[in-house]
Amino acid sequence: MRTALTGAFVGNFMEWYDFGIYGYLAITMHHVFLSGFGDELGLTLALLGFAVSFLVRPLGGLILGPIGDRVGRQKVLYFTMAIMAAATALIGMLPTADQLEGWWGPGMGVWVIVPLYLLKMLQGFSTGGEFAGASTYVAEFSPDRSRGFWASMLNMGSYLGFAAGASVVAISTVSFGEDIMLDWGWRVPFLLALPLGAVAIWFRMRIPETPSFEAAASTEDAYTDPRAPRVRHGLGGIVRYYWKAILIGIAIVAAEGTAGYALTSYMPTYLEKEIGVSNLDAAVATIPVLVVMSLCLPFIGRLSDRIGRKPVYVIAVGSTLALMVPAFAILQIGEEWAVFVALSLVAIPVAFYGSMTASALPALFPTPSRFGGMGLTYNIAASLFGGTTPLIANALVDATGNNFMPAFYIMFFAALAGVALFAMAETGKRPLLGSVPTVGSEREAEELVDTQDDNPYIDTTTMPLPILSSGE
Repeated sequence: MRTALTGAFVGNFMEWYDFGIYGYLAITMHHVFLSGFGDELGLTLALLGFAVSFLVRPLGGLILGPIGDRVGRQKVLYFTMAIMAAATALIGMLPTADQLEGWWGPGMGVWVIVPLYLLKMLQGFSTGGEFAGASTYVAEFSPDRSRGFWASMLNMGSYLGFAAGASVVAISTVSFGEDIMLDWGWRVPFLLALPLGAVAIWFRMRIPETPSFEAAASTEDAYTDPRAPRVRHGLGGIVRYYWKAILIGIAIVAAEGTAGYALTSYMPTYLEKEIGVSNLDAAVATIPVLVVMSLCLPFIGRLSDRIGRKPVYVIAVGSTLALMVPAFAILQIGEEWAVFVALSLVAIPVAFYGSMTASALPALFPTPSRFGGMGLTYNIAASLFGGTTPLIANALVDATGNNFMPAFYIMFFAALAGVALFAMAETGKRPLLGSVPTVGSEREAEELVDTQDDNPYIDTTTMPLPILSSGE
């Protein structure tokens, strides 16, 4: 179990380091690649580069999710890691707009946007299979009683990856200075994806397949009722039989994504453009917030193992509605301490959302169709509402002149998630749908056997049963 979870954690850390550095370099990307479009349009196009990668994510989920249900989780996770590392490094090798104009003539620099967007789309395709697969993988390996704790480690890796991206950007900026960063220093964070990616791929090659997948795959031909949670479905079947779970998941992921990407990806742009805080100061303020928030996730995950997933989600929704407006009000002060306090307030609901993602959402779908269901649900929500948050929030502020519009945008999706929670079943302490119980020790196994006849958390009708030979 520890080997499997370590491999998933390291890979997810690397995936989100790769994805996050673009957000912290959005202003720099504007000057390097898109200065020919002017300030407002150039910045919008730089943020669109972040959004376009999310628009491709559903395609990655739609393709890689069903493949993961068919051939296994481990193979797909190895593939997604290799794609992400290669695409990120290639962004660091792109010619700048000025270089293109020197080679091809005046006005030709704008064409660099084409390979930039294509590589961002390749990143998005990879991410479409990465998080859905990693959360499915971790959820299936984690013991039922402590799934919230172990699965929370995955998002801890995600946010630490973002923090690592911010740290590398900050260190590069301090070491090289603004002029060198605009000249060639911006390439360094992207090129670091090569050695870091090699380490993550090494881990991914050595993780085992999940026992839940192997058990489900060995018995799937024995069941013919398409409504049974023991039957593997393609995308059409997932939508037909699990549409309710999909809608619940989309609402929750949208709430998490708008708050999370506002904190990790939009805030550097907002602080520099609307508040006048430099890109370096924004990164420096963000790093400790992300690190502390990440380290809190396992404690919140442990709390969900005790009180349930739904109560923790209620805390996430309530804190979003209560804290977003005060956080953005404090941001307007513009002092470094105010930025730190405001980001800390935004991080509170993000922590409660993020600690639940890899334990609660995979539990909405049965084992034979879990990767496909997660790939569809998570990536639709993350693409339409999470990844577009920097672009839409920036557009709302420009259109209205109201610096609080990002807060209202985040609160709207929190309210929708609150409604979805009424229809969500509690999954804490229970085996995953379509799987047998999972334990973390021999003592837990003995207790499970002793109490199986009257255990309220066990429903044998959803579990894959042994296929007996004739006469047994």
